[in-house]
Amino acid sequence: MPRILSIDYGSKRTGLAVTDPLKIIASGLAGIHTKDLESFLIDYFKKEQVETVIIGHPTNWDDSDTHATPLVQAFINRFKKVFPNVPIVKVDERNTSKLAVQSMVESGMKKKNRQNKNLVDEIAATIMLQEYLNNIG
Repeated sequence: MPRILSIDYGSKRTGLAVTDPLKIIASGLAGIHTKDLESFLIDYFKKEQVETVIIGHPTNWDDSDTHATPLVQAFINRFKKVFPNVPIVKVDERNTSKLAVQSMVESGMKKKNRQNKNLVDEIAATIMLQEYLNNIG
């Protein structure tokens, strides 16, 4: 069964999360260097069926663009060229990184692990995906 993949795109690092085959639970997949993202996705799509990709769309509280919005849009444009048969959906990513750090603290994770930016990005992608699943379900 195809999965849904979540991307928390950043200029340096990108967090990835994926659903289980029944699309009930979101789980962290990876935190990687953004420069490696396209090759990672090519390999992943060869191994796994993905029906939809969601990507965090950065906006301010007044819904205006942030400094990161053009970077994300450029990635979306490239994604559509490289993966024309995979739908990509923009979702609100406000507060996901803050929620990721908060969940790390609440789970008792040591400070050293909480400073792992790849892990923070992976958890942020997981939070985005779980919220998406909750909203479509």
